[in-house]
Amino acid sequence: MIDLNKPVNFIQNIIDSDLASGRVVEVVTRFPPEPNGYLHIGHAKSICLNFDLAVANGGRCNLRFDDTNPETESPEYVDAIIEDVRWLGYDWSGNVRYASDYFDQLFEWAQFLIKQDKAYVCELTSSQTREYRGTLTLGGRDSPFRYRPVSESLELLEQMRHGQVEEGKMTLRARIDMQSPNINLRDPVLYRIKKYPHHRTGRVWSIYPSYDFAHGQEDALEGITHSICTLEFADNRALYDWFIENLPVPATPKQFEFGRLNINYMVTSKRKLKQLVDENIVDGWDDPRMPTLSGMRRRGITARAIKNFCKSLAVAKTDGVVDIAQFEHFIRDDLNKHAKRGMCVLEPLKLLITNYSGDCVEDLSIPYHPNRSDLGYRTVPFTAAIWIDRNDFSENRALSRKKFKRLVLGDYVRLRGAYIVRADSVTKDVNGIVTEVRASLVPGTVGKSAPEDIKPRGVIHWVSEQYSVDCCVHQYDRLFSHPLPESGDESFTKFINLNSLKVINGCKAEPALAKARMGENYQFERIGYFCLDDRLKNDDDLVFNCTIGLRDTWSKTQ
Repeated sequence: MIDLNKPVNFIQNIIDSDLASGRVVEVVTRFPPEPNGYLHIGHAKSICLNFDLAVANGGRCNLRFDDTNPETESPEYVDAIIEDVRWLGYDWSGNVRYASDYFDQLFEWAQFLIKQDKAYVCELTSSQTREYRGTLTLGGRDSPFRYRPVSESLELLEQMRHGQVEEGKMTLRARIDMQSPNINLRDPVLYRIKKYPHHRTGRVWSIYPSYDFAHGQEDALEGITHSICTLEFADNRALYDWFIENLPVPATPKQFEFGRLNINYMVTSKRKLKQLVDENIVDGWDDPRMPTLSGMRRRGITARAIKNFCKSLAVAKTDGVVDIAQFEHFIRDDLNKHAKRGMCVLEPLKLLITNYSGDCVEDLSIPYHPNRSDLGYRTVPFTAAIWIDRNDFSENRALSRKKFKRLVLGDYVRLRGAYIVRADSVTKDVNGIVTEVRASLVPGTVGKSAPEDIKPRGVIHWVSEQYSVDCCVHQYDRLFSHPLPESGDESFTKFINLNSLKVINGCKAEPALAKARMGENYQFERIGYFCLDDRLKNDDDLVFNCTIGLRDTWSKTQ
């Protein structure tokens, strides 16, 4: 829902005016993706805007695929988009709709425009068409076929439809104004020949409508009242209106544009995202480093965080770039509130408690969340031999407590949810590497304050050696090392961060994490937020993806 405490955006103001004047009785919006790739974070803003505006005004929102380019579209993309919209928590009005549902009607309207002397079959090549169209400062030239007889254009259009004309040989163009200052009105192409099977209609058609010709008419057929799109379509609005005015459409939708969502350190061009996939730079569209909704879902970013982020953004008439830290704030805020806690040691170092029986197993009850009693408790077994993180121990007794709040030889630390322990000695291998820390615990300190004469440096996490669960952890960083990878003359792939994925094998997790399920989020205490990745799971180990660290460390390293 739209936040009533936020300033009303300009589209809502337009809707209010349309409802008050009676131009609109019921608000009907639509989300119209082309099924030529997976949805990304930029689409999420459009999804939230269209669906939330409809709901807030008691209306409805359609999901429609603009499937007018069979060469780049596939059922895989259709299914992925449907899954993403549902995952975000939205439900559309009626059945899923497709541009291909209206191919017959669109063809009839193309014939209508020819009969009205407002369209013609043109035989200029694509390069000639661009040349004749002129430039932003110079007007265009009439095609030599612009005044072709109506009957001839109708006959040629039928031949085009039935595959009797070669690709690139002809197009159907609207006859508007070759001198218009808006280059989109200089006799735009309505139909082009594509002898390529369509994912829904097969080989029934050999010609397909352009996006500009199809889109507004689809809106009219569906009774869309507010056709909301991003700013790059602002110059196309005049063409959108021309078709509505010159065709016997059943409704008169209006187009409105808003600034698209751009986030630094991200690329959201579907063409470029597909390049990353095709060139195996990433592991598919749902790679957790991708800005796709499926990639974010696999990484553990919740739909709730994405929606909260999108709803925080201004709906403006200008484009801008949002700092990725703003998005990450919403991810951390959401996971801090909802993610269960657990302990996992990434670089295991054995700690042996010498004053605790080796046969003893103490089941400690630790809350899943410090502020959420509704999430319950998990049982964490405590034994004499445990794993701690190698980075949480130092032999250097001179380290100040302020700089190193972990375990130091000869000093104390508290084990999360368990005892206070003191490091007494170490065992090393032939290379001088510490292989085991010997320690002693302070009795009676589980859930109790430390004795007055003992001041632990801090708190560290741990897991039982005997009852730990083997797992692998994938840590992710930003896919690009440059804040604006698409700027400048160099290829965006030059700015790929070669350290964007780190695979850590041999990690040790507490036994409760063996029951982790897809879609659940966990905070690995003192490390970050993680989720299970079933796609990468093997027969031996669990695989956890790092969603995000507990705090932003990127800015400190740049």
